[in-house]
Amino acid sequence: MSPRSIAFLMRHQVTVEPYLGDTSTGPRYGAAAPLRCFLDAQIRMVRSPAGEQVTSSSTVYAEPSTSVPTGSRVTLPDGQVTTVIWCKDRDGGGLPTPDHVEIALE
Repeated sequence: MSPRSIAFLMRHQVTVEPYLGDTSTGPRYGAAAPLRCFLDAQIRMVRSPAGEQVTSSSTVYAEPSTSVPTGSRVTLPDGQVTTVIWCKDRDGGGLPTPDHVEIALE
């Protein structure tokens, strides 16, 4: 059985500038690119990659092939700029569930 597409849920668009690393003048980002997604503006507690408990202001759900590095800069539809806390694949392991990528934002 093939994974279910979540394309019909992609009602929002954010702009992602991928984090490339730190320089002597601060973080370096790649070229801005649009990302079709479903944006859930809900505050919740999540764990950072370092294991710290941090507040996430919103979550982006995107197609399974999406890859957004931790630390990337994201501009929301309302113009707010935020940072990626983590990006995780959500794979149903062959079950008939909607596979997707979950991106927690500061």
